[in-house]
Amino acid sequence: MDRFGAPSPAVLSSFGAHDAAVPLPGGQGTTWRAGGVVLKPAASAETAWRAGVLRHVSEDAGFRVARPLPAADGSWSKGGWEAWALVGGAPDPHRADDVVRAGEAFHVAIAGLPRPHFLDVRDHPWARADRLAWGERELTPDAPGADLLTPLLAAREPVSVPAQLVHGDLLGNVLFAPGRPPAVIDWAPYWRPAAWASAVVVVDAVCWWGAERSLVERWSHLPQWRQMLVRALVFRIATHSEPLTTAERDAYAKACAWVL
Repeated sequence: MDRFGAPSPAVLSSFGAHDAAVPLPGGQGTTWRAGGVVLKPAASAETAWRAGVLRHVSEDAGFRVARPLPAADGSWSKGGWEAWALVGGAPDPHRADDVVRAGEAFHVAIAGLPRPHFLDVRDHPWARADRLAWGERELTPDAPGADLLTPLLAAREPVSVPAQLVHGDLLGNVLFAPGRPPAVIDWAPYWRPAAWASAVVVVDAVCWWGAERSLVERWSHLPQWRQMLVRALVFRIATHSEPLTTAERDAYAKACAWVL
C-alpha cells in the first residue's frame, strides 16, 4: 500500500464503500472519505483495540463518537486500512473550552478501561515526547527546543492524579454540528491523567489559535493544573525532529512564560 495514496477499489468494496475516495483535509494527509465511510491507514494492534472499544462506548449529551466499520469478513482492517462511519460536523479550534468539555465527557465514559499493552511498544515522535514529559526517558542535549525544554523539565514535580486512558490530541479532533453533541474522532490514546489531555488542548489553543491567558486560568481548577500544563508543553515541543522555526519558538516561548 502507498501510505499516502488512495485506498484501492478492493479496499473500498470490502468496507461497503461504493463512491470514489476523496482526501480529507487535516491530520497527516492520509485520511480519505468515500460516501459515508472514512478510511485511514491502520495501526496494527491499535486499530482492533480502538474499534473494540468505540463500537461499545456509550454516548451521552456531552459527546458522540465515530463508530468503527468492519470489513466484509468481520476484521477491523483490510489491505492496511481501517474504516469509520462519517460523523457530521467540523472542527473549530477557537472553541477550546467546548473541546475541553467534550474531552472530559469522553474521558468519564472510558475511565474504567484497562491500560492496553501496545502503549509500551509504540515508538513514534508523539510516544517518545510523551515519555519525556513524564520522566520515562531523558532529554538529549541536541534535541530541537532543548533550551525551552530544560526549564520545563526542571519545573516538574511529582503528581498524584491517577492515570487513565485519554485522547491526547483533541483540539482538531472534536467536530461541532448544530443541535448535536460534539463528536470525538481520531482517538490518539495515552495513559495519563484526564487533566493532562485538557492541558494539551489549552496549550495547542494558546500556541496556534490565538487563545488568551484567560483560557489557561479558566481551567485552573483541574487537579495539579500547572504540572499538567508543564507536561503538555514538553509533549508538544518534544515532538519536533527538526530545529524550531521562529514562529514555533515564539509561540512556545509565550506559552512557557505563562506557565512558568
